[in-house]
Amino acid sequence: MIGRLQLSRMTVALFCLAILVACSPKETKEAKLSSGFDVDSLIDEMTLEEKVAMIHASSSFTTGGVERLGVPEWTMSDGPHGVRKEHGRDWEHDEGASDSVTYLPVGVALASTWNPDLGYEFGKVLGSEARARGKDVILGPGANIIRTPLNGRNFEYMSEDPYLVSRMVIGYVKGVQDQDVAACVKHFVANNQETERNSIDVEMSERALREIYLPGFKAAIVDGGAYTLMGAYNQFRGQFCTHNDYLVNKILKDEWGFDGAVVSDWGAVHDTKQALINGTDVEMGTDLSMLPNPDYSKFYMANATIEMVKTEQVAEGVIDNKVSRILHVMQRTNIFGERKAGVVNTKEHQATALKVAEEGIILLKNSGALPLDRKKVKSIAVIGANADHKHAGAGGSSQVNAKYEITPLAGLKNHGGAVAITYLPGYEIVKGKGADDTMIQQAVKAASSADVVIYVGGWIHGYTDGWNDNAYDAESLDKHDLTMPFGQDELIQAVMKANPNTIVVLMGGGPVDMSKWGDKAKAILQAWYPGMEGGNALAEILFGEVNPSGKLPMTFPKKLSDVSAHALGEYPGHDGKVIYKDDIFVGYRYFDTQKIQPLFPFGHGLSYTTFEYGKPDVTKNGEDVSVKLRIKNTGSRSGGEVVQAYVRDEQASVPRPAKELKAFQKIFLQPGEEKEVELKLGKEAFQFFDEGKMKWVLEPGKFIIQLGSSSRDIRQTGEVEW
Repeated sequence: MIGRLQLSRMTVALFCLAILVACSPKETKEAKLSSGFDVDSLIDEMTLEEKVAMIHASSSFTTGGVERLGVPEWTMSDGPHGVRKEHGRDWEHDEGASDSVTYLPVGVALASTWNPDLGYEFGKVLGSEARARGKDVILGPGANIIRTPLNGRNFEYMSEDPYLVSRMVIGYVKGVQDQDVAACVKHFVANNQETERNSIDVEMSERALREIYLPGFKAAIVDGGAYTLMGAYNQFRGQFCTHNDYLVNKILKDEWGFDGAVVSDWGAVHDTKQALINGTDVEMGTDLSMLPNPDYSKFYMANATIEMVKTEQVAEGVIDNKVSRILHVMQRTNIFGERKAGVVNTKEHQATALKVAEEGIILLKNSGALPLDRKKVKSIAVIGANADHKHAGAGGSSQVNAKYEITPLAGLKNHGGAVAITYLPGYEIVKGKGADDTMIQQAVKAASSADVVIYVGGWIHGYTDGWNDNAYDAESLDKHDLTMPFGQDELIQAVMKANPNTIVVLMGGGPVDMSKWGDKAKAILQAWYPGMEGGNALAEILFGEVNPSGKLPMTFPKKLSDVSAHALGEYPGHDGKVIYKDDIFVGYRYFDTQKIQPLFPFGHGLSYTTFEYGKPDVTKNGEDVSVKLRIKNTGSRSGGEVVQAYVRDEQASVPRPAKELKAFQKIFLQPGEEKEVELKLGKEAFQFFDEGKMKWVLEPGKFIIQLGSSSRDIRQTGEVEW
């Protein structure tokens, strides 16, 4: 009896021990991972199936984890100017989710600040809010070049100029990643149009690739240290960008030494073997045809990959490399350690949104109408549906569920004091809707009885009727032309006839055709999509509480045919291919070299004060050039100025642009204040890419350094010999 009792107790003890052992691996491994672990050793413990689960989506915004070993799913989120609305495993909004976030100004507005410090603060907000929402990767910044003003995603991008893009993305990336979140710079590379984006084959010279289209990405990776990168949908020289051997393996990973993870855009993988051997590390996407129960095992980098490894068509070491990259990014963002908690919608975050909007809104024209004087202006007629339209929830992957959004109308009411404000939309934001005579007459009546008219129009952010051919600034579709929709030209002309004292505020990701009314407007401002505090920022500028300091990051043409991509006949391409015949002559490089007068030049932006540029002192020390000059605020208001340095090669063996931006600095001065600005130019500022030698070349000779307030407003020049 005693023996049986002892045996029974022993059996129970052994049984309990077995349960403990069976349940403990996850806890043991998690403890190991949390204290730092060897990636290669962990991979050795994984089965092939577990490895493959990590390199493709497990839901619309996660990749598979390995629960047995304590590796969690990897969670991603759009977007480039605010953490996107929550999506569950079937792309539907998670009911009850608390996902109201800070809606920052869009990418092109950030670039318009010409303030790299704000790039960091912008990224810091995104990173912090991504962490608070449980995200590991934020899909931004967008570093593609603005080649045509019709591109539907220009609002997400930053500039037509690679140097300006480079300076702005570095801070953005560092700001995000300092919050234990990986930045994912996108879309690599040449995603410069949305028309046929899933198939279009881009052909360009090696020089254009190196001088124009790659520098922003290189800066994000090499100087910013971005942990992840997203491949583009389009093809490049006959091979899809996401698994393009030349772009991903040879340039990104070999030349630049990128050791992070390459993530496909959603549905951008087209071939299992190419994806595996040409550098794609993670395949993301959701087959909408399989909803509500998508089968992620059908992805190219899922079951098909397992079969390829088992049949020895691809070595398992290829998969190991991808898993290693993912795990290293997880380590760098402290997924297995103590992570920053993150916060959402703090006063500090909202202040950053306001500051970016204040510095990003651009005063394009001012015939003395601004700033408005509340003592003299007793009544304002605010006209235009965009004055009271909210943009945060539109634009495809840039959708943001904003906690609030101050519209231009709300901002004017907030800051107008005793000024009487009347609002008439003047047009309807409805698909195919043109000018409405009744609405125009109502607007004219209001305009004729007001001291000042503030017209708020331009583009809208997103779609007017679902995902269709009526998009304006949105993912997947380009604009048809530069004509403002909904009959706005007729409305503006009628309003200006009724009240010549009309100020025009334009929303949107790029220029519009202003030929019918631009010369009659008393003032014109470009507000972009200025985020949740945009209305307040706009009102502050209109009433003179803030001095505008934004500068154009792109050239505004008088007409579309003046743009190089259109002048040379290669947009949107032919028979599935687009050839970049404009080569390196994109934006102001084309306008200034060909002496075409733009509507508003690259770098342009007016102020309520004036700045005087002193004589520059140019010194060369080895391979570094220093340009020093004094800038003085000669007006009566405090304000900011962006000192821009352009370089021109006096004599070259290859065609070079009339000027190229190579340095800039933004400074703020009080009335009468004077400061010295030093701009530093490295050897690379004077080089071009030699396609014959396949390397950067600096030819001996004289270079002119042009210093000014825009590409067409050069105040001082200097020179240097190499």
